[in-house]
Amino acid sequence: MDKVGKSIILIGLIVVIISAAIWLFGDKLRFLGRLPGDIRIEKENFKVYIPITTMLLVSVLLSAIMWIVQRMSK
Repeated sequence: MDKVGKSIILIGLIVVIISAAIWLFGDKLRFLGRLPGDIRIEKENFKVYIPITTMLLVSVLLSAIMWIVQRMSK
């Protein structure tokens, strides 16, 4: 159980650090959400936004981070 507690604390710290970075440097990450493959449909009274490519990029980054964390905890 000790490893589970440490893992939860580590994941929480990573989430806090990533959130703080996005909050501080979010204005410089304007390309996120406007990548090729993201779908934006804007009409007069209708807006649809489907960030397919952005979510794939975020998923790959989070998977890499989790892989690194897992390798470090062994």
